[in-house]
Amino acid sequence: MYNILICDDDKDIVSALDIYLTSEGYHTIPAYDGQQALKAVEENDIHLVLMDVMMPNLDGIRCTAKLREKCNVPIILLTAKSEDADKVLGLNIGADDYVTKPFNPMEVMARVKSQLRRYTTLGGRTGVGVQEDGLLKNGGVAMDDAAKTVTVDGDPVNLTPLEFNILRLFLQHPGQVFSTAQIYEQVWNDPAYGSENTVAVHIRHLREKIEIDPANPRYIKVVWGLGYKMEKV
Repeated sequence: MYNILICDDDKDIVSALDIYLTSEGYHTIPAYDGQQALKAVEENDIHLVLMDVMMPNLDGIRCTAKLREKCNVPIILLTAKSEDADKVLGLNIGADDYVTKPFNPMEVMARVKSQLRRYTTLGGRTGVGVQEDGLLKNGGVAMDDAAKTVTVDGDPVNLTPLEFNILRLFLQHPGQVFSTAQIYEQVWNDPAYGSENTVAVHIRHLREKIEIDPANPRYIKVVWGLGYKMEKV
């Protein structure tokens, strides 16, 4: 059973999400501000976090940043329509996805299932997942897909599940150009409507971890008007 942390200062929203998630067989843990969320992650084996952005004591953005210092558990932000800047900031600091309030319960369930599927396939902290033999390498970037590890010039690099999936896609197809829609559909496994900014944010984050100079990348290059590719090194 997967443990899902629901963090929102609106108790009605926490209660509603609890009903939807438990009906699908998930176990939920409530929190009503960022401080409670951090404590819950320390005390429980959490597999996914639903995190409100605007909260007292410690907001969702700062809480996400603190969680990313400790773990790679998937984080889905709950945002209002007026919080577009927070969505981008949240993705920049490590959130995996977001749902806009008022949300459709079916959309929330679909995103939860999608994130959990990627997390377990990549062998998250639960140890659950499909392990495949294979070493992918390009220049100084090496990925052990069985062990779910990445090194750059021999040094280990800590990637989120989404960053890992994006890098794996590029390493499997060096030199091939992928549009943002293609990347989103293959990595997120969702339709690519309005995906350009989401993909760009995650690729920028990935570059910061594998490139010596992210502003002048050696590996992941922009092909203007077409998308991105991994340069063969």
